[in-house]
Amino acid sequence: MRTCYTGEVCRDQLGQIVTLFGWVHRRRDHGGVIFIDLRDRAGLAQIVCDPDRADTFATAESLRNEFCIRITGLVRERPAGTTNADLKSGEIEILCHDIEILNASVTPPFQLDDDNLSETTRLTHRVLDLRRPQMQRNMMLRYRVSIEVRKYLDELGFIDIETPMLTKSTPEGARDYLVPSRVNAGHFFALPQSPQLFKQMLMVAGFDRYYQITKCFRDEDLRADRQPEFTQIDCETSFLNETQIREIFEGMIRHVFNKVQGVSLPAEFPEMTWQEAMDRFGSDKPDLRVKLEFTDVTDVMKDVDFKVFSGAANMVGGRVVALRVPGGAQLSRSEIDSYTQFVGIYGAKGLAWIKVNEVAKGREGLQAPIVKNIHDAALAELLKRTEAQDGDLIFFGADKAKVVNDAIGALRVKIGHSEFGRNNGLFDNVWKPLWVVDFPMFEYDEDDNRYVAAHHPFTSPKDGHEDFLTKDPSKALAKAYDMVLNGWEIGGGSVRIHREEVQSKVFRALKIDEQEAREKFGFLLDALQYGAPPHGGIAFGLDRIVTMMTGADSIRDVIAFPKTQRAQCLLTAAPSSVDEKQLRELHIRLRQTEVK
Repeated sequence: MRTCYTGEVCRDQLGQIVTLFGWVHRRRDHGGVIFIDLRDRAGLAQIVCDPDRADTFATAESLRNEFCIRITGLVRERPAGTTNADLKSGEIEILCHDIEILNASVTPPFQLDDDNLSETTRLTHRVLDLRRPQMQRNMMLRYRVSIEVRKYLDELGFIDIETPMLTKSTPEGARDYLVPSRVNAGHFFALPQSPQLFKQMLMVAGFDRYYQITKCFRDEDLRADRQPEFTQIDCETSFLNETQIREIFEGMIRHVFNKVQGVSLPAEFPEMTWQEAMDRFGSDKPDLRVKLEFTDVTDVMKDVDFKVFSGAANMVGGRVVALRVPGGAQLSRSEIDSYTQFVGIYGAKGLAWIKVNEVAKGREGLQAPIVKNIHDAALAELLKRTEAQDGDLIFFGADKAKVVNDAIGALRVKIGHSEFGRNNGLFDNVWKPLWVVDFPMFEYDEDDNRYVAAHHPFTSPKDGHEDFLTKDPSKALAKAYDMVLNGWEIGGGSVRIHREEVQSKVFRALKIDEQEAREKFGFLLDALQYGAPPHGGIAFGLDRIVTMMTGADSIRDVIAFPKTQRAQCLLTAAPSSVDEKQLRELHIRLRQTEVK
């Protein structure tokens, strides 16, 4: 048995004989004395092997990186001047009495302290990658987050209930992952995109406070904060209104950050409507650390000669916004050109700008090719609304509202996070949580010529908005809410529809007829008829929360065995082909596709 974890040996054990297990992180031969950095999940300890113990010293000479060993030895103080303040064990070392090689290792494909590894290398050799101290810390932090979530919810009477992994395909939003049924030929299960329908039925069943930390599956295009399988802290509760639900889970996030990282989030998270967030930041998950905001100038630009502005201003659904960058006049033309290329990623056709050299001179104090095509009244109103000062730069977005919001919203964040933004006080490096509320119930899909659910089709309309479901769905707002932290949506939820007649109205607004509704959601509609209680909930992305806490660049750094952006596991080479016998058992025949 080990005495303790290797990384936890400290002054308290001076003079004691300890037994430690771990991996050889590094072996150093210092002219007759061998030093071994022994590593386990708790950290490193320095092992000293003297030649006066011949057998032990001979074994030490044979050690190589990543050998798994057991050592027994005496804890003693390190010599003066050799302590390491970065390690818990940094004041001591262990004089080795005995070494046992539990298992040798082949030469690893990389050094575990190499910080310049490609992600392909790391994911292909994920077992070794997970031994790296940073990854060990990430996994331990993830564990602590889960434990604190469970403690908090348990104290409030929530119970952990598992819901099925094999369920019915009800495509809403992303594609389902389908699982063929061997015993029901031609039929398929789906892996759950979320436990949404089951947790609502648990509320009808009388389990008024439910949660689970569960896997969810979505077959969608991937990016840094997405995986085909991800982990959700899924919660639902009955008999509480929207405000009360948010209070509970705001408290949970404060509790987790305080217990896991010692971070004190604000005593009350600010609240902002979806419309205000889009108006001011062009995003429903604004990063409030960035001190830049939109100024809407659509009405100002309706009659200017610059057709890019006037065309967008008079377009149905068009928008013109200004983004004032304090001190931005010092940006070089090459930097402005790079920002122009950047907004093109989001569909912008260009990036107009004006340098404000001297406000008091009006037109003469402004520098930009577009100034000559904007009349004096519009320029004066622009400077007034943006509160521009000498030395500022004003960027513009003009197009359909979505293009403007996406492009200039991304530009806002990019400038704020840049070296220029940080050096000029445009970025506040603190935790900035926010509730975004009052989302639209629906979005209009021009391709399908119908409304689709902005959140999901089980979200309740705000009080007084039920009539909009039949008269004008575009005006209906939802009892939906997202928790945003530093520009990431870490949780989202809503009050659910608990009356069957309201749910049917929503389906009609979505052009889901009665037959389709019965086929997809009949089991939920039936359940709602049995005295379903008012209920609502929220789901948090565990991967995202842990990613933010660790400062990692991607959620793949906080998931033990993640997939690549092509939804592949490089460690196991999944997905892979299967043999013909398995396909026959599943009643599946692959269609041959001609390779061109």
